Amino acid sequence: MADGNEDNQCKSPMVSTDVNVSTADKIKERCTDQREALVGEPNCVMCGRYGEYICDETDDDICSLECKQALLSRSRVVNSQSLVGIQTPKILPATDECFYVRENSNSGSQSLTMDETESLRSKLEIQVRGELAVAPTLSFSSCNLPRRLLQNIDAAGYDMPTPVQMQAIPAALIGKSLLVSADTGSGKTASFLIPIVSHCANIRLERSSNQKNPLAMVLTPTRELCIQVEEHAKLLAKSLPFKTALVVGGDAMAGQRHRIEGGVELIIGTPGRLIDLLSKHDIELDDVKIFVLDEVDSMLQRGFRDQAMQIFQALSQPQVLMYSATISQEVVKMASTMAKDIVFISVGKPNRPSKAVKQVAIWVESKNKKQKLFDILVSKKHFMPPVVVYVGSRVGADLLSNAITVSTGMKALSIHGEKPMKERREIMRSFLVGEVPILVATGVLGRGVDLLAVRQVIVFDMPNSVKEYIHQIGRASRLGEEGAAVPRELVTSRYAAGSFSSGKGQKRRKHGC
Repeated sequence: MADGNEDNQCKSPMVSTDVNVSTADKIKERCTDQREALVGEPNCVMCGRYGEYICDETDDDICSLECKQALLSRSRVVNSQSLVGIQTPKILPATDECFYVRENSNSGSQSLTMDETESLRSKLEIQVRGELAVAPTLSFSSCNLPRRLLQNIDAAGYDMPTPVQMQAIPAALIGKSLLVSADTGSGKTASFLIPIVSHCANIRLERSSNQKNPLAMVLTPTRELCIQVEEHAKLLAKSLPFKTALVVGGDAMAGQRHRIEGGVELIIGTPGRLIDLLSKHDIELDDVKIFVLDEVDSMLQRGFRDQAMQIFQALSQPQVLMYSATISQEVVKMASTMAKDIVFISVGKPNRPSKAVKQVAIWVESKNKKQKLFDILVSKKHFMPPVVVYVGSRVGADLLSNAITVSTGMKALSIHGEKPMKERREIMRSFLVGEVPILVATGVLGRGVDLLAVRQVIVFDMPNSVKEYIHQIGRASRLGEEGAAVPRELVTSRYAAGSFSSGKGQKRRKHGC
């Protein structure tokens, strides 16, 4: 129901064919024509976009005639089933224009035309190079995923796919090899884990066998990223026949080998540790059909190219999914070596900061840097925990975390590569559950780690490269959340919230749709 006098004054019926209605005020026909909702604006009950109109029949917020029709259809189904005492199942959003299935499967839904597909990609800033007939999907329910996986996706809080997920997930589900580039924090991890979990669950449910060799492998450049990917995979695969093995340094290799030999669906590891394991033990990899390389540019910078290629050559022609926030010629060359018909998917403008990050520079003398940091952390206006502070050295991380605790009275911990794996895991757990509001980190957290709870990021020491800086400030805009970056001193999403939520460009919502 609409609140406020502004909405109640706009009850005159409107129809999209009225010749007296100006072009700017015409009712949106399709949900894809509507913009995303700003902070504080109503959301469409069907697709989540800006609820510009109010449906007279149900008094719900909607974004277009398409969503109104879907809403009324759902209401009729619910009413008819309640009359005969049938329990109504949860109905997922019905705004999709295409129902994506695996190759050689049947679909009862109408596909987008080529022009509609190109129009949608243009609006989402999705660029595709290579042979890819499948269009972006607008909801996870359109991807022919196992029911339990859909429930886990919903429970994890994924209301709608992000643009990279819209295109990469349906492409991966039909077996395409991909090289994907998107903003840091755009949801790349879920875009390869969802197809992996779906593939593995379907294989295990179709084949009853005691022999459970690995079906997929994810390669990442750091132990921390491996841990995050595994946690994410477990969340998506809850209650499904899906086990993981973490192959990283810091843990006993004997336990990792035993875990794999006991039967797992997914191996997640770093290149060096996987090479050690495979060279010393006979691990059956013939059933691995999906091979993911995450943060490919970071792997190349760390000198892991030969190791990654060696692992790839041990597999039996798998589907290759390569992900990176930045793309170089070396990355493209490596991708072309691994897969002949690889499809390039780019969302937004590669090698540039996320649009959701507002960058502001505050310059201070070096001797005053710490005090400026402390002022920000104790400021009710600027500090919104949990916060990550980036520094340039491991010693600096330890010293600064202690100084923050002493000067501000707030608990701060440091994390870097010299700390034992067990301690680093406990620090990450404490930070993610809210026990520790401030985390001082080196570049170990700059790449790939999905810290969705982070609300502020402080770049205390500027990194040496623009690419690394892009990764660091991306922590302030995980999955498209608004953020602000202040090089050398402050990056905080809430600090700039006013500039995003001031209501500029908002229109009155209209009754009579």
